[in-house]
Amino acid sequence: MFEAARKRLHGDEGGFTLIELMVVVLIIAILIAIAIPTFLGARQRAQDKQAQSNIRNALTTEKTYYVDNQAYTATAANLSAIETSLDFSQANAATRGVLPTLVKVGTDTAGGVCLESDSKSGSKFYLVDITAGTQAGTWYGKNATCPADDSAAPTGFSKDATTGWK
Repeated sequence: MFEAARKRLHGDEGGFTLIELMVVVLIIAILIAIAIPTFLGARQRAQDKQAQSNIRNALTTEKTYYVDNQAYTATAANLSAIETSLDFSQANAATRGVLPTLVKVGTDTAGGVCLESDSKSGSKFYLVDITAGTQAGTWYGKNATCPADDSAAPTGFSKDATTGWK
């Protein structure tokens, strides 16, 4: 018995067979095939959440300005004075950017605001806050366009962030 064990230890078998190596490579390939799409999906969701977070922070800034002036503003300097961490001159979320646009409500030119932020994943997110009129409230949209006024519900928008930002 000890003789057989000694022969196996000191025998000619010096490595793995080709089949064993191929099985290991196959297992690694399967793991990679599962991991890469999961990683890319998580990355896209994180980029989208960054854009949505930028818009929510910008809405807080707009509301702060509104409390002081009873109107929204699309002037980047006014908003940057309140919230310095956002860039209100462009919509690129990768640089924490949000682009504000005024929405007309009846004769009031500053009755609402539309905030846009472009996700690094390629999606565009919008948040419209209308203070008066038939469509008053906060509207959420993805890959839509800012409405010009409140004459109808904003096209492609929803009052629910979970459905509007899908």
